[in-house]
Parts: sequence; structure tokens; C-alpha cells
Amino acid sequence: MNSYRGGVMKTAVVTGGARGIGAACAAQLAEDGFDVFVGYHNSREDAERIAELCGGRAVCADVSDNGAVGRMFEEVGRVDVLVCCAGVAHYGLFTDVTDEEWKKIFDVNVGGVINCCRAAIPGMVREKRGKIITFSSIWGLSGASCEAIYAASKAAVIGLTKSLAKELAPSGILVNCVAPGVIETDMIKHLSEDDKAALRSETPLGRIGTAEEAASIVRYLASDSASYITGQVISPNGGYLI
Repeated sequence: MNSYRGGVMKTAVVTGGARGIGAACAAQLAEDGFDVFVGYHNSREDAERIAELCGGRAVCADVSDNGAVGRMFEEVGRVDVLVCCAGVAHYGLFTDVTDEEWKKIFDVNVGGVINCCRAAIPGMVREKRGKIITFSSIWGLSGASCEAIYAASKAAVIGLTKSLAKELAPSGILVNCVAPGVIETDMIKHLSEDDKAALRSETPLGRIGTAEEAASIVRYLASDSASYITGQVISPNGGYLI
């Protein structure tokens, strides 16, 4: 068990914690004894339900709003583990993407990570320890037709993660990234059953992953067992991208 420091329970903040992978991350970290803050923007009821199950607390913030993020972290206080799971997806032709759409995608997927890291890092630096776990996507590694803006935003998260890992390592802070493949969450609810069948057939393991499987990577990276891992991108994708 690694969830206590100096007799005080460690704190984890999971943005996008109300549903999907974020909710699974919150549940698994709570199982490991972390005091979990479940971050949400619009899904209050879901967040409060997850928080109740985790014995934690739901905290509201639009991660793209730096002021709102600052207020959320004032409420949270000390942070040992930050999991940046909040994100939005977009599917469509690149030429059809509006200014408002691509700005929103980058504001949330990239700006949200930046805002949360800026809020959490000073305290981690003072204590010379901490873990930051960001979320990219398999498409941030490989690119994806009809998801160019989303893929670009997730590629930016990878670049940010690697850079912060180098910058923060002297302060004892570890920064890593999870880049899931196709996972059964709301982000793929727009896909038809034929589309899902095609994705399964293209995946060597022959199936779509679960939120719990993606969250298990976060669980490991948050543990003391991952004390020599930083700047890495781990992609649970069933062999889709090797």
C-alpha cells in the first residue's frame, strides 16, 4: 500500500472523473487508499455518485477555464497525484471543422492539461514529489482520418508530457501519459455496430478494451512500483498499434 505519506492519506485529483475511464481511475485509486477528488464540469450527478462510491468528493471546474481550475485546486489543497482525464472528441472531415470546434477541442484537451498542471506543480515542487498522469490517445501517436484536430490535440499532450517530465524530474516529480486505443466509453457511442466489429477485427486481441483496463495503467503509474518511470507514453490498445 502506498497511499499514505507521513501518516497522512495521499490525495488524487481525477479530472473527467464522472464517467468512463476517469470514473474507473477514481475507483481504482480509491481502492488503493487515495483520498480521491472526482473532477467534473457538467455531469454533477454522475460525479457525486462516483465520489460517494469512492468515499471521495466531487469538485466542479471547466478545465479550459484557468480561473475555475485555480478555484478547484484551492478547494482540494495538497495534491499527490494529478490525473488529467478530461477531454472532448470530434469526428468529421478536417475541412468541415469550424473555428469554434477546433478551439474548443484544444482548449479542453490541451489547455485543460496545462491549466491543471500549472495549478498542481508549485505544491509538488515545494514538496519535491508528486505524479502527473496525462491522457492522450492512440490517435495522438498514429493520426486518424476524420479525427485530425482531435489527434493533433492528443499529440500535443504527448509533447507536453515528455517536456514536463524532463523539466520536473530534478524536483522528484514523475510525469507520464496513457494513450488508450479503442475503449468502450461514451467517446465511441457514435460508432455503428459494423464500425465496432471492424475495429475488433483490426485489433490483434480481437476485442475493444474496457475503461478498467485503461485505468489500471494509471493505478500502476500512481503507485510506488512506478518510481523510476517518467516521460513515458503507455498505450493499452490490444495490439492495434505496435
